[in-house]
Amino acid sequence: MSSLVSVIIPYFKKKKYIEKTIKSILNQTYKKFELIIVDDENSKSSNNLLKKIIKKDRRIKLIFNKKNQGAGISRNIGMKIARGKFIAFCDSDDVWKKNKLQLQLKFMEKKKIKFSFTNYNIISDKERLIGLIKVKKLMTFNKLINSCDIGLSTVMIRKNILKNNKYKFAPLKTKEDYVFWLKLAKDKIELVGLNKTLSNWRKTENSLSSSSVQKLIDGYRVYKIYLGYGWFKSLLCLVNLSINFVIKYNRI
Repeated sequence: MSSLVSVIIPYFKKKKYIEKTIKSILNQTYKKFELIIVDDENSKSSNNLLKKIIKKDRRIKLIFNKKNQGAGISRNIGMKIARGKFIAFCDSDDVWKKNKLQLQLKFMEKKKIKFSFTNYNIISDKERLIGLIKVKKLMTFNKLINSCDIGLSTVMIRKNILKNNKYKFAPLKTKEDYVFWLKLAKDKIELVGLNKTLSNWRKTENSLSSSSVQKLIDGYRVYKIYLGYGWFKSLLCLVNLSINFVIKYNRI
């Protein structure tokens, strides 16, 4: 097992967390990876911070967006230059367990999997454990359309699936990854769950992923624009998605 893995992190105003995130990647037990950081803030502050960070390890590459593009587009930019046979994603405030790459890569190579995701912990700003999201063994299109249970920072894919140009993140403020997963599932690419908790997802109060209004707007766009559903079916799907989200997080 010696495949190169490309790890992609979009950065935007996460100064408080980014060093801990990067440390969790550099401390991986699996060492053959490149880390691509896309600076989507591109301010004097972010430039200075990230340039300081990349000096820590020669495997880190830094890309600067000329203007703010959003997390999805920034990941697409990272995927275009990725050299790895596999690509993994991590948000700039999330944290990986030290054996994430090793266990997930072994799982995918052994079973010849194209796309995998894992369980993840939910943690607070102050590192307090809030809950745990457990995966299903296989996420089909019909399951995924009603409940987005795939944590972005847990995902690893084979780069060769990107030969189809439609497989990419959408230009949305939230749910940009949901569009990507749905397109894959709709085309019968198996989205396989690994029942191991290998990531911590940080729930911050002011993040876009915590904004209920924005998530509702983008959720509707997923169904209406990207799946081409009528307004009524899009609303029904959005209601199902919202109900399942409330049920899931009420268990925590």
